[in-house]
Amino acid sequence: MTSIDDAAAAVRRRYDRGAARYDVVTWPMERLAMGRFRARLMAQVQGPRVLEVGVGTGRNLSLYEESVQVDAIDFSPRMLERARRRPQPVNIRLALMDVENLDWPAGTFDTVVATCVFCSVPNPVRGLAEVRRVLRAGGHAVFLEHVRPGTPWLAALFDRLDPIVARSGPHINRRTIENIRAAGLVVEREDNLLSDVLKLVVARP
Repeated sequence: MTSIDDAAAAVRRRYDRGAARYDVVTWPMERLAMGRFRARLMAQVQGPRVLEVGVGTGRNLSLYEESVQVDAIDFSPRMLERARRRPQPVNIRLALMDVENLDWPAGTFDTVVATCVFCSVPNPVRGLAEVRRVLRAGGHAVFLEHVRPGTPWLAALFDRLDPIVARSGPHINRRTIENIRAAGLVVEREDNLLSDVLKLVVARP
Protein backbone atom coordinates (compact mmCIF):
# COMPACT_ATOMS: atom_id res chain seq x y z
CA MET A 1 0.00 0.00 0.00
CA THR A 2 1.35 3.47 -0.90
CA SER A 3 2.23 5.52 2.19
CA ILE A 4 1.18 9.12 2.68
CA ASP A 5 4.81 10.19 2.29
CA ASP A 6 5.07 8.40 -1.05
CA ALA A 7 1.78 9.88 -2.18
CA ALA A 8 2.91 13.38 -1.21
CA ALA A 9 6.18 12.90 -3.08
CA ALA A 10 4.29 11.86 -6.21
CA VAL A 11 2.03 14.92 -6.04
CA ARG A 12 5.06 17.16 -5.48
CA ARG A 13 6.81 15.74 -8.55
CA ARG A 14 3.66 16.26 -10.62
CA TYR A 15 3.36 19.92 -9.69
CA ASP A 16 7.11 20.48 -10.05
CA ARG A 17 6.91 19.13 -13.60
CA GLY A 18 3.95 21.32 -14.48
CA ALA A 19 5.05 24.53 -12.76
CA ALA A 20 6.56 26.22 -15.83
CA ARG A 21 3.39 25.86 -17.88
CA TYR A 22 0.81 26.06 -15.09
CA ASP A 23 -0.19 29.69 -15.60
CA VAL A 24 -0.45 29.23 -19.37
CA VAL A 25 -2.63 26.13 -19.08
CA THR A 26 -4.97 27.71 -16.52
CA TRP A 27 -5.10 31.17 -18.13
CA PRO A 28 -8.41 30.62 -20.03
CA MET A 29 -10.25 29.63 -16.85
CA GLU A 30 -8.70 32.57 -15.02
CA ARG A 31 -10.00 34.96 -17.65
CA LEU A 32 -13.45 33.40 -17.83
CA ALA A 33 -14.24 32.96 -14.16
CA MET A 34 -11.51 32.37 -11.61
CA GLY A 35 -10.35 35.98 -11.49
CA ARG A 36 -13.68 37.23 -10.18
CA PHE A 37 -14.09 34.20 -7.93
CA ARG A 38 -10.72 34.96 -6.32
CA ALA A 39 -11.97 38.47 -5.58
CA ARG A 40 -15.00 36.98 -3.80
CA LEU A 41 -12.69 34.70 -1.82
CA MET A 42 -10.47 37.61 -0.77
CA ALA A 43 -13.48 39.57 0.43
CA GLN A 44 -13.77 37.00 3.26
CA VAL A 45 -10.18 37.50 4.50
CA GLN A 46 -9.69 39.12 7.90
CA GLY A 47 -6.39 39.81 9.64
CA PRO A 48 -4.09 40.61 11.08
CA ARG A 49 -2.51 37.14 10.55
CA VAL A 50 -3.37 35.17 7.42
CA LEU A 51 -2.11 31.83 6.13
CA GLU A 52 -2.52 30.79 2.50
CA VAL A 53 -1.96 27.08 1.94
CA GLY A 54 -1.10 25.83 -1.54
CA VAL A 55 -0.12 29.26 -2.85
CA GLY A 56 0.98 27.72 -6.16
CA THR A 57 2.36 30.30 -8.59
CA GLY A 58 1.05 33.13 -6.41
CA ARG A 59 -2.05 34.30 -8.23
CA ASN A 60 -3.68 35.51 -5.01
CA LEU A 61 -0.69 37.48 -3.72
CA SER A 62 -1.55 40.83 -5.30
CA LEU A 63 -5.11 40.65 -3.91
CA TYR A 64 -4.24 40.87 -0.22
CA GLU A 65 -4.72 44.12 1.67
CA GLU A 66 -1.50 45.71 2.92
CA SER A 67 -2.94 45.70 6.45
CA VAL A 68 -2.64 41.90 6.84
CA GLN A 69 0.47 39.80 7.39
CA VAL A 70 0.36 36.80 5.05
CA ASP A 71 2.35 33.58 5.32
CA ALA A 72 1.93 31.70 2.03
CA ILE A 73 3.12 28.11 1.64
CA ASP A 74 3.39 25.41 -0.98
CA PHE A 75 5.07 22.02 -0.94
CA SER A 76 6.19 22.17 -4.59
CA PRO A 77 9.57 23.94 -4.80
CA ARG A 78 9.10 24.84 -8.45
CA MET A 79 5.60 26.24 -7.96
CA LEU A 80 6.96 28.31 -5.09
CA GLU A 81 9.80 29.48 -7.32
CA ARG A 82 7.20 30.80 -9.79
CA ALA A 83 5.43 32.61 -6.96
CA ARG A 84 8.72 34.26 -5.94
CA ARG A 85 9.02 35.76 -9.43
CA ARG A 86 5.95 37.91 -8.83
CA PRO A 87 6.27 41.30 -7.13
CA GLN A 88 6.67 40.60 -3.43
CA PRO A 89 4.73 42.92 -1.11
CA VAL A 90 6.50 43.42 2.21
CA ASN A 91 3.55 41.94 4.11
CA ILE A 92 3.86 38.51 2.41
CA ARG A 93 6.28 35.73 3.35
CA LEU A 94 6.64 32.63 1.18
CA ALA A 95 7.78 29.27 2.55
CA LEU A 96 8.15 25.67 1.42
CA MET A 97 5.84 23.62 3.65
CA ASP A 98 3.27 20.80 3.56
CA VAL A 99 -0.26 21.65 4.74
CA GLU A 100 -0.40 18.23 6.42
CA ASN A 101 2.47 19.28 8.73
CA LEU A 102 2.28 22.99 9.50
CA ASP A 103 5.10 24.49 11.57
CA TRP A 104 3.04 27.05 13.50
CA PRO A 105 1.59 26.58 16.98
CA ALA A 106 -2.13 26.25 17.55
CA GLY A 107 -4.22 29.39 17.29
CA THR A 108 -1.77 31.42 15.19
CA PHE A 109 -3.96 32.70 12.35
CA ASP A 110 -7.12 34.75 11.97
CA THR A 111 -7.84 33.44 8.45
CA VAL A 112 -6.61 30.47 6.42
CA VAL A 113 -7.07 30.67 2.64
CA ALA A 114 -7.06 27.80 0.12
CA THR A 115 -7.71 27.99 -3.62
CA CYS A 116 -8.16 24.65 -5.41
CA VAL A 117 -5.82 22.92 -2.97
CA PHE A 118 -7.63 20.06 -1.29
CA CYS A 119 -8.30 18.34 -4.60
CA SER A 120 -4.58 17.43 -4.56
CA VAL A 121 -3.56 17.00 -0.90
CA PRO A 122 -2.85 13.26 -0.41
CA ASN A 123 -4.61 13.14 2.97
CA PRO A 124 -7.09 16.04 2.79
CA VAL A 125 -8.67 15.45 6.22
CA ARG A 126 -5.25 15.56 7.86
CA GLY A 127 -4.43 18.79 6.03
CA LEU A 128 -7.78 20.31 6.98
CA ALA A 129 -7.26 19.28 10.59
CA GLU A 130 -4.00 21.22 10.51
CA VAL A 131 -5.90 24.22 9.14
CA ARG A 132 -8.30 23.95 12.08
CA ARG A 133 -5.43 23.62 14.56
CA VAL A 134 -3.64 26.81 13.51
CA LEU A 135 -6.81 28.92 13.47
CA ARG A 136 -7.39 31.08 16.52
CA ALA A 137 -10.70 30.97 18.37
CA GLY A 138 -13.05 33.15 16.36
CA GLY A 139 -10.99 32.78 13.19
CA HIS A 140 -12.14 31.18 9.97
CA ALA A 141 -10.99 29.32 6.88
CA VAL A 142 -12.07 30.28 3.36
CA PHE A 143 -11.95 27.80 0.51
CA LEU A 144 -12.41 28.09 -3.24
CA GLU A 145 -12.58 24.44 -4.23
CA HIS A 146 -13.89 22.24 -7.01
CA VAL A 147 -15.69 19.16 -5.72
CA ARG A 148 -17.54 16.03 -6.75
CA PRO A 149 -20.89 17.15 -8.25
CA GLY A 150 -24.16 16.33 -6.54
CA THR A 151 -25.99 15.19 -9.69
CA PRO A 152 -25.79 11.36 -9.58
CA TRP A 153 -24.99 10.71 -13.25
CA LEU A 154 -22.39 13.49 -13.34
CA ALA A 155 -20.85 12.30 -10.07
CA ALA A 156 -20.55 8.80 -11.54
CA LEU A 157 -18.82 10.27 -14.62
CA PHE A 158 -16.37 12.19 -12.44
CA ASP A 159 -15.65 9.00 -10.51
CA ARG A 160 -14.86 7.14 -13.72
CA LEU A 161 -12.65 9.91 -15.08
CA ASP A 162 -10.80 10.66 -11.86
CA PRO A 163 -8.09 7.94 -12.13
CA ILE A 164 -7.20 9.27 -15.59
CA VAL A 165 -7.27 12.97 -14.71
CA ALA A 166 -5.36 12.49 -11.44
CA ARG A 167 -2.37 11.00 -13.26
CA SER A 168 -1.34 14.48 -14.36
CA GLY A 169 -3.59 16.81 -12.35
CA PRO A 170 -5.92 17.09 -9.37
CA HIS A 171 -8.63 14.71 -8.23
CA ILE A 172 -11.98 15.77 -9.66
CA ASN A 173 -14.23 13.77 -7.32
CA ARG A 174 -13.13 14.88 -3.88
CA ARG A 175 -15.93 15.24 -1.32
CA THR A 176 -14.31 18.33 0.12
CA ILE A 177 -17.30 19.64 2.10
CA GLU A 178 -17.53 16.29 3.90
CA ASN A 179 -13.75 16.36 4.45
CA ILE A 180 -13.94 19.85 5.96
CA ARG A 181 -16.52 18.63 8.45
CA ALA A 182 -14.58 15.43 9.15
CA ALA A 183 -11.59 17.59 10.14
CA GLY A 184 -13.68 19.25 12.84
CA LEU A 185 -14.45 22.51 11.04
CA VAL A 186 -17.98 23.92 11.05
CA VAL A 187 -19.24 25.02 7.62
CA GLU A 188 -20.94 28.40 7.96
CA ARG A 189 -21.33 29.25 4.30
CA GLU A 190 -21.36 27.21 1.09
CA ASP A 191 -21.88 29.12 -2.17
CA ASN A 192 -22.15 27.38 -5.52
CA LEU A 193 -20.15 29.29 -8.13
CA LEU A 194 -20.16 26.98 -11.16
CA SER A 195 -23.20 24.78 -10.66
CA ASP A 196 -22.27 22.76 -7.57
CA VAL A 197 -18.83 21.77 -8.88
CA LEU A 198 -16.95 24.90 -7.78
CA LYS A 199 -17.75 26.27 -4.32
CA LEU A 200 -16.83 29.12 -2.02
CA VAL A 201 -16.86 27.80 1.54
CA VAL A 202 -16.39 29.57 4.86
CA ALA A 203 -15.73 27.37 7.90
CA ARG A 204 -14.82 27.93 11.55
CA PRO A 205 -13.00 25.79 14.13
